[in-house]
Amino acid sequence: MTKRLILPLAIAAAAAGLAACSDNSQTAVGNAADAVAADANATMSEAVNDVDAAADQAFGAAENATDHAANLTDQATDAAGNALHAAGNEIAH
Repeated sequence: MTKRLILPLAIAAAAAGLAACSDNSQTAVGNAADAVAADANATMSEAVNDVDAAADQAFGAAENATDHAANLTDQATDAAGNALHAAGNEIAH
C-alpha cells in the first residue's frame, strides 16, 4: 500500500518543483533556446551559401570546358575543310 502512495507523491513533488521555477529561470531557458535556434539557422544558411557557391563554380567550370571543346571542334572542322579544299585544288590542277 505504501508503494501506491509513494508514486503519486513523487509525481506531485516533481510537478511542484517544475511549477516553482522562477520567471528569471524560465526567461533564461527561453533565451538559451532562442540562441540555439539562431545558431542553427545561421549554420544552415552558411551551408546553403557554401553549396550554392560550389555549384556555381562547378557549373562555370563545366561551361568553360564545353566552350573549349566546341572551339577545338571548330578548329578541327576548319582544318579538315582546308585540307579537302587543298586536295581539290591539287586534283584540279
